[in-house]
Amino acid sequence: MTKNERKNESSPRKPKGLPTGFRFSLEDRYVRLLLLFALAVLLTVVIIPKGGFVPDYYAPGDIASRDIKAPRDMLIPDLELTEKKQQEAHDATLALYDFDPKAGQEILDRLLQALKTIQGAKGKGGDSQSMLKEVEGLVGINLTADEVGALAELSPLEEYQVSLRNILIQTLNRQVVGNLQLFEADREKGIVIRDLLTQKEAPGQNLGQVVGLGEAQDFARSKLKTLDGLSEKNRTLVFAVIQKLLRPNLTFNKSETEARKRKAAEEVKPVLFQMKKGEMIVREGEKVTAEHIKKLRALRELGGDLSVFRMGLGMLGGIALLILTAHSFAQINIRKYHPRTRDFLFLTAAFLGLFLLVKIAIFISTALETSFPYIESSTYYYVFPFAVGAVLVRIVLNSEIALIFTLVFSVLMGLLFGNSLFITLYTLVGSLTGAHWVRQCKQRTTLYRAGMWISVANILMILALHLMAGRAMDVQLLYKLGFGLAGGFFCAVIVTGTVPLVEYLFKYTTDIKLLELANMNTPVLRELMIQAPGTYHHSIIVGNLVEAAAEAINANPLLARVAAYYHDIGKIRKPLYFVENIGNLENKHDKLAPSMSALILMSHVKDGAELAREIKLGDPLVDIIRQHHGTALIKFFYDKAKSKEDPGVQQVDEREYRYPGPKPQTREAALIMLADAVEAASRTLTDPTPARIQGMVQKIINNIFIDGQLDECELTLKDLHNIAKSFNRILSGIFHHRIDYPEPAFKEREKDPNKRKNVEDSDREPPKEVKDKEAGPAKSSSEDLKRLGMS
Repeated sequence: MTKNERKNESSPRKPKGLPTGFRFSLEDRYVRLLLLFALAVLLTVVIIPKGGFVPDYYAPGDIASRDIKAPRDMLIPDLELTEKKQQEAHDATLALYDFDPKAGQEILDRLLQALKTIQGAKGKGGDSQSMLKEVEGLVGINLTADEVGALAELSPLEEYQVSLRNILIQTLNRQVVGNLQLFEADREKGIVIRDLLTQKEAPGQNLGQVVGLGEAQDFARSKLKTLDGLSEKNRTLVFAVIQKLLRPNLTFNKSETEARKRKAAEEVKPVLFQMKKGEMIVREGEKVTAEHIKKLRALRELGGDLSVFRMGLGMLGGIALLILTAHSFAQINIRKYHPRTRDFLFLTAAFLGLFLLVKIAIFISTALETSFPYIESSTYYYVFPFAVGAVLVRIVLNSEIALIFTLVFSVLMGLLFGNSLFITLYTLVGSLTGAHWVRQCKQRTTLYRAGMWISVANILMILALHLMAGRAMDVQLLYKLGFGLAGGFFCAVIVTGTVPLVEYLFKYTTDIKLLELANMNTPVLRELMIQAPGTYHHSIIVGNLVEAAAEAINANPLLARVAAYYHDIGKIRKPLYFVENIGNLENKHDKLAPSMSALILMSHVKDGAELAREIKLGDPLVDIIRQHHGTALIKFFYDKAKSKEDPGVQQVDEREYRYPGPKPQTREAALIMLADAVEAASRTLTDPTPARIQGMVQKIINNIFIDGQLDECELTLKDLHNIAKSFNRILSGIFHHRIDYPEPAFKEREKDPNKRKNVEDSDREPPKEVKDKEAGPAKSSSEDLKRLGMS
């Protein structure tokens, strides 16, 4: 196996067809797709109001908060007119009266049968009480003994029976109703007469004279007066019996009439009016009228049940397609767009949290309009913190993910506000502005500076949208400008309070967190200073190198510097096995095999990553600790092993002397790899002149590049050139030459006998300072050295 083959085999392989750094398991992919679908479902539920898209809280005189258009060509039922038509059909249905032509004959038959029974009973001399009950059973009415006695006087007389029969026939052959006034009132409206015998119906106008029951009774009484031979008492008793027997033969059928009216109303077809797709129902800012409310309610009724389900299903498909398309496009075409499962959870939470926040704000603004009627509810929309999501995503993740988040969020926010293009543009501009101004959030005041610029963008967009709508300057515009100004600072306040919560819940390391870790008094850095002072000093110099280089190539200087401080914390566990911490002590590697020495050196990467996880430094720093040596070769111990190898034994495997990797995946990790190697090599220069420093830097960077350690990061050749220039400038400043100051004159005289003799022969007394200098060191030089710690 050749050297190049071993090197290629030792380096981690990337899946084909995927961008650098984009690796995930099949389970992770399914989890992410499930999160995207769940997000689409939840957003659909949040966006669609209960009962459809049409608001139901308007009353006549209210001001419409948004434009409402017909979503498609439709025939909308006019509920009010339909109800009116149904009522007309109900009222137009004629009252039904049943006419029973057999009613008079039945009464007559019962009465005649009763007379025969009475006559038979008298002939037999039966009991009067039993006869009374038998007669009551025949006529179907209650009778008194006197009434039965009066009938008994009529029963044997044939002429009385014939006369009584004629009276009843004349009385019951006419149509008799129970209440003549009600009948006449119904007759004026129109009635239908149904013959119960033939079941035929005829209009009531064809009837002759109709009499009431009282009039029929009066007619019968007048006819009874014509009967001779009857005493007045018996005539009265007979009339009482006939009065009880008389019943109306023309009756109002209430149940059938109501059933016919109800059926007629149900058979009325809904009255429809046509609306074309895109037809404006009510405009934003327009006063809502009763006609508008009628159409809006009709739309809501039309959008019920299955229609709402279809609408929701269509919205779910649209939202899911938008999110999936944006994610897939960014995943393939944007190099830095590689969100992990944890990032998807955060983005899902950000989407839902913001939509719920805006949804609640919409209800609050509607309520505020009631309290402050001079401010339209739509004016309050401009104070909503639309930019919070983009700012949070930019702080926590990166600008590429923030861009995709902003685009999707803006479109969906416009959908929430009834397909409002103005809200979409307003959200998009404010979010992009906020994300831009927090790109390097190194202090919390940066958030308020970003909030100020969001306010400026809000004001400019409000003016632009107002002019686009063709509206004149009015008081509402002033309110909108004020709310837009407040909206930016409102975003800053929310983000300031939310960032620590996001860091805690999702274990992110933001620039604000990095500022806290940059404090050199953190416990792990203090321990590093005590246990491995050489490594501590080395880390500080590497931090200076990478910070300057990161600024030169537009990387993240703060992340690079803080990562440099912690990149070698794994050496705390075995500090004396690293040359910068040995000093004048014995080198422990002299007694170890090269392979064991290489394992100890490699272990500081693993130990550092474990320690970083224990103290919760965050994934970015852990990744850089793992990657800052890549798969580099530990050349010193590899060459040492090669020099000791026995030709008859298996050759030394280069892979055993390479760090486990992975190679640097980010520019910051690559910078620390380069600075680590350059700083270590700079200590070996005996005469660090600028030329030698430049040559050393160039050589080390070239070797690392040729070794393929920079294959998986995004450094360009131009970046490497700028990095080298930055390293040269910093190292030249560290190793700058100092002036070789001359020694004091009395020291020179002590060294040169001739000068000392000239002074001694001089007439002049040495100055007092010279005396003190000559006398002082002789007595206390040893104490001064001890006091300086140099004994």
